Amino acid sequence: MWLCLLDDEPGGAERRLPLTEQSLGIWHGAVPDIAPGTRYGFRVDGPDEPDEGLRFDAETLLLDPYGRAVAGTAGAAYSVVVDPSFDWGDDSPMRRRWRDSVIYELHVKGFTKLHDRIPEELRGTYAGLGHPVVTEYLQDLGVTAVELLPVHQFFSEPALVERGTVNYWGYNPISYFAPDASYSSAGDRGGQVTEFKEMVRSLHAAGLEVILDVVYNHTAEAGPDGPTYSFRGLDDRGFYRRVPTAEGFDDTYWDVTGCGNTVNSEDPLALRLILDSLRYWVTEMHVDGFRFDLMSALTRTAGVDAIPVDMACKLLIAIGQDPVLRHVKLIAEPWDVSMDGYLVGDMPPPWVEWNDQYRDTIRDFWRGHSDGTHAVATRLAGSSDLYADDGRSAYNSVNFITAHDGFTVRDLVSYDQKHNEANGEDNRDGTDNNRSWNHGVEGETDDPEIVALRRRQAANLMATLCLSNGVPMLTAGDERGRTQGGNNNAYCQDNEISWMDWRADDAWLDVYAVTRAALRLRREHHALRQRHWFEGRPAIVGGPKDLAWLHPTGREMTDDDWWDASLHTVGMFVSGKPLREPGPRGEQQLDTSFLIWFHAGADDVEVHLPENDWVRSGGVVLSTDPGLPAGTELEVGGTVVIGGRSVVVMQESDD
Repeated sequence: MWLCLLDDEPGGAERRLPLTEQSLGIWHGAVPDIAPGTRYGFRVDGPDEPDEGLRFDAETLLLDPYGRAVAGTAGAAYSVVVDPSFDWGDDSPMRRRWRDSVIYELHVKGFTKLHDRIPEELRGTYAGLGHPVVTEYLQDLGVTAVELLPVHQFFSEPALVERGTVNYWGYNPISYFAPDASYSSAGDRGGQVTEFKEMVRSLHAAGLEVILDVVYNHTAEAGPDGPTYSFRGLDDRGFYRRVPTAEGFDDTYWDVTGCGNTVNSEDPLALRLILDSLRYWVTEMHVDGFRFDLMSALTRTAGVDAIPVDMACKLLIAIGQDPVLRHVKLIAEPWDVSMDGYLVGDMPPPWVEWNDQYRDTIRDFWRGHSDGTHAVATRLAGSSDLYADDGRSAYNSVNFITAHDGFTVRDLVSYDQKHNEANGEDNRDGTDNNRSWNHGVEGETDDPEIVALRRRQAANLMATLCLSNGVPMLTAGDERGRTQGGNNNAYCQDNEISWMDWRADDAWLDVYAVTRAALRLRREHHALRQRHWFEGRPAIVGGPKDLAWLHPTGREMTDDDWWDASLHTVGMFVSGKPLREPGPRGEQQLDTSFLIWFHAGADDVEVHLPENDWVRSGGVVLSTDPGLPAGTELEVGGTVVIGGRSVVVMQESDD
């Protein structure tokens, strides 16, 4: 094995230094006086026996699996020595509680590439994302954390390059310690590391946590016939999983990621690399948490003729015991591409989960496809059916309506079908299970009634998300009507299809206003972001129920009501008098109470405000119904008409 140092001079030589020492299966050596910015790689000589999982080739220059920076492109990539020094000032982990968190998923490049108030040379970069224009926008909206699509150094798949596209999302990593250089305005010789740190410091100064979407389940080396960049040339047999057989070794790659390979997290060195990478991003780069792509693929343990999911696998146990990692935010995408990998509701503490059952239920409710209100009530209250039975809380559910993968909210209310022709796969890619509704016209239209209805439906979806119990996750641009033109799989669209459009001329700013107002209510009122489960009974003797579900007639919902497919309206009464959760010193906490009406029916509905001693007079504080605006005063015992397809939030009076 050789460490290869590369001369920067044109046509410069490569200096090969043999690594002659081995300890615990690791080749190593020490080379003094190597300056930051130096490019390097490794060459390995050994048997080339693919049937045995041995693919050593001294002609291939390999990236350092622990390299902190990468220069060049897929055809000529090099690891880079970096200067680790950085003045963090007083930056420190915020460790915001889950119940107080609001996540905003965004793409580093796409979020600022078209922003005219950011200097042109910084658009689409880490520096652009840390710009005050961005932090002020996010603060004003009311989110508390940004979740960045993958920023580990990645390469586009050869098939994409051949047809003139790229991997825009970044779910094709090759270096788990290096921030991707394409998002750097400071070049690829280590400047990307400093710029990333400056971005984190700026976001933290604005009160925003930084969560990374990490892809440890597979690499850009794809299947056995894919390119060799690093891991395959160093330890192919150990790093990638094989199909298990009773006879012993089989060199067939085992793939539950859909990307050609699956990282073998049971291998001691692969496991160590994942853990070292996670700790590096926390301790050296100051990130606050991680969202694990296809987490189920990493929970597999070897067996004969199968590789089953194991909630006691080495990786989960190691992270749960790690003194650094167990205290950061850990989000699982609890599935892979296999049927048995669907783990929603099954991840152990301290993990929280993307809850796709929330997504599907809320989408169905607002497009009028639910078979009653029973399922939507469960999702609004925190999905206790998934999390309460094993002692977890409502915040273990990361609620979302959309994510990077799929329709935007605007497209969700504008298209019945996907339109992925630009991807070059004859519209075969992307899911067909969109649970969307175009409201009568496929795609954009000038019909004012349809446009108004779509905007109201988008506002309904955003308000529902922000006011549900659990942790809301917004997708960047949904709050202002970002569209991908019906493309629900824009992974290869590094262009205006995917980039955030900051122009005001076509922005759905009314949806922004509703989203902002809903997040403000959530932030200001503990009753709308409770840690304890609702129990449907008083928190104190003689008090109101902590949660009550109301029929439009004003009475509480009955068993028959929940399964009434013709009922598209439900009222959610949330009491703040008192909260079930005690304060920091064990004191009783009081908050205002809310009655939230979710009306998905097409026609107006008359609702009766119950006349009792716990729903008192108050007023409308948020509404998507133009005929019932915020500020409207209400009286108990009276009636009010709610327009078709609307959310109306009523707050009790403190008088």
